[in-house]
Amino acid sequence: MKDLKTALNRKAQELGFSLFGVTPADPLDGAAFYARWIAMGFAGEMDYLKRNIDKRGDLTKIVPGARSVICLGMEYLQPSPEDFSTTEGRFASYARGDDYHELIKERLFEFWDFIRSKVKDVSGRVYVDTAPVLERELAQRAGIGWIGKNTCIINKHRGSYFFLSEIVSTLELPSDEPATDHCGNCTKCIDACPTNAFPRPYVMDASRCISYLTIEHKSSIPEDLRPKMGNWIFGCDICQDVCPWNKRASFSQEPDYESREGFDKPPLIEWMQLDKEQFNQKFRGNPAKRPKRRGLLRNVAIALGNSGDQLSIPALILALRDEEPLIRSHAAWGLGQLGGDSAHKALLEQREHENDISVMEEIDSALKNFTNMNHFPKTSLNE
Repeated sequence: MKDLKTALNRKAQELGFSLFGVTPADPLDGAAFYARWIAMGFAGEMDYLKRNIDKRGDLTKIVPGARSVICLGMEYLQPSPEDFSTTEGRFASYARGDDYHELIKERLFEFWDFIRSKVKDVSGRVYVDTAPVLERELAQRAGIGWIGKNTCIINKHRGSYFFLSEIVSTLELPSDEPATDHCGNCTKCIDACPTNAFPRPYVMDASRCISYLTIEHKSSIPEDLRPKMGNWIFGCDICQDVCPWNKRASFSQEPDYESREGFDKPPLIEWMQLDKEQFNQKFRGNPAKRPKRRGLLRNVAIALGNSGDQLSIPALILALRDEEPLIRSHAAWGLGQLGGDSAHKALLEQREHENDISVMEEIDSALKNFTNMNHFPKTSLNE
């Protein structure tokens, strides 16, 4: 079995998985904590995480007779720009290219075919972020890395910018030593989080995380969190960027993860004006399709509101007339943040014929902002 494991490791490397480890398919200790985490409301609107909780602690419930789990990591890090203009947004590194789910799943099936060519009587399943599997605990047990204070898996030699995936099977393989924690006294990730998404080390309140807010949260974003989102419009890398272990992270060599044109510095004003057809064309095969047009443009409206740049106002005024109430409501908030005569006039005009209560409330709040703050036009941050 040791020779088989060596062959599997070699095949994993050929398929682009730079991290490989094996752990027994034993019961998972983290299942009880996971249930408490759900009960505390830290999953936000991610109802899919609340399903099949009983299966998360027992891998034999998803693969009868499961004996081992092969854990894999594939790096995705892309070079990131350092300087942004006031009307340029930020996109998480993992999402600037093609959607990783399809690519990794295809590689996993190829890997599974390779396993079955070596071992005839074996059954199992492959997973990439889509099943009731406690993948971080499995990765830690398989030696891939430890669960850091920012709740990401961190590898001593490769940092944390990698996707996790698993093969749960009836195959018995020699296990790897579990990874040990090397966060020490460092709290840089916790200190850097602008929305205070970590109530304590190793615990994330996803409902406050910028990645959750910009992707999984489907409704209006809490008003107190909007200014803290800055110019992030899809995901967030802050807690990884500040991690000292990521100084060792390598850029991905996978062509499909390379940044699409404009995704390193998304032009917020231009994207704010995307219609449905333009949105579908630009984000075809990209993870940003998940929040849909209404969710992404909601995020763009917030980023423009945070820009402090009067050049953002015309695009927000157009968005104030969008067919989607979620976009209109957040465009109203953005105009309220920027101020100025044209923003004030547009809000008053829209209020006269707006028929959605949530948008009306946002417009009223924005107009009150003008009154309470003596809201004169701001100058561009570029000046």
